[in-house]
Amino acid sequence: MTAPAEIKIAKGLAGVHSDTSRVSKVFDETNTLTYFGYPVQELAEHCRFEEVAYLLWHGELPTDEQLKAFEKQERAERAISPQLLEVLKQFRKDAHPMDTLRTAVSFLGVEDPEAADNSKAANLRKSIRMMAKIPTIIAADFRIRKGQQPIAPKAELTMAENFFHMYFGEVPDAKVVRCFDASLTFYAEHGFNASTFTARTIVSSLSEIYAAVTGAIGSLKGPLHGGANEAVMHMLLQIGETSKAQAWIDDALANKKLVMGFGHRVYRNGDSRVPYMTHYFHEMAKIKNGQKWVEIEDILSKTFIEKKGIHPNLDFPVGPAYYLMGFEIPIFTPIFVISRITGWTAHIMEQLEDNKLMRPLSVYNGVPQRPVQPISKRKAA
Repeated sequence: MTAPAEIKIAKGLAGVHSDTSRVSKVFDETNTLTYFGYPVQELAEHCRFEEVAYLLWHGELPTDEQLKAFEKQERAERAISPQLLEVLKQFRKDAHPMDTLRTAVSFLGVEDPEAADNSKAANLRKSIRMMAKIPTIIAADFRIRKGQQPIAPKAELTMAENFFHMYFGEVPDAKVVRCFDASLTFYAEHGFNASTFTARTIVSSLSEIYAAVTGAIGSLKGPLHGGANEAVMHMLLQIGETSKAQAWIDDALANKKLVMGFGHRVYRNGDSRVPYMTHYFHEMAKIKNGQKWVEIEDILSKTFIEKKGIHPNLDFPVGPAYYLMGFEIPIFTPIFVISRITGWTAHIMEQLEDNKLMRPLSVYNGVPQRPVQPISKRKAA
């Protein structure tokens, strides 16, 4: 049974416009991702991530006075409760950090007395709380797994500096922090991607913001979405050496194996963020003696573009950049959450401004209607 000819099925909702949004857009004529009209590469170059978060929630970049007030509010919310720390200690040590983070964010909703308040003012406060607490959760979870004591956040540090402090116990060279901060800006927002659409769908039922973010985390975990940055690094480690890269990619293409970090549903001529994030990745390689990863990626990229006409996406340079910073691979996607919480919550608040319950239709292709037979007359399938 197939769909009637007059009904067009858009698998994966490809090409479907379900709503309007002012948050971000990829301008085809310049192949540039923008947040409220600002090119993302210029934001990464000239702004810290906190300024970008403010932009996504307010529609304009902050003045110096506004930024100071915003940072004061965010830094005051960084600590997590002793109860949540105890919850983190109960998890299996081999559970994926995205699973523990998903549960921890849901727990934040249980703790928050404003959880059920869907007003824009309350949702903005909750968004700031999640932005402040998620890095603390990720770092605490990592250290608990290692049998180490969680490190409390420091209010005098920027978000990027503070995450390094809580994770490693020290803040690295300013160039490393700059690379990390830029990656957060590049990851912050990207239209109606799978996880953002999940968040908007959940909140369209008038469920609360924590439920929407919990669902978005579950969507982001998948290797076809946020988990791709982890998969890229696993692929590079499998190749191992520059001398093996060409044979590996030739074999992958000849046998139609999945090569991670290439292609994008929005971009056709290459992800606009990639050249700029690649610059930061190369900076990391110089600092951390990681030139072989640059060489391997160059071989993979040139061969894939030449033979398939498909360009790398943002995960391609981000994976090895995070690896060179010293982060363990399962932490890569939770770091994505540190950033994308801003885009998710911007879309959640936008959805609620003019909400309509998400309820698409499906075309039935099962068996025709039939009567229920008594059990004595049923045949084994």
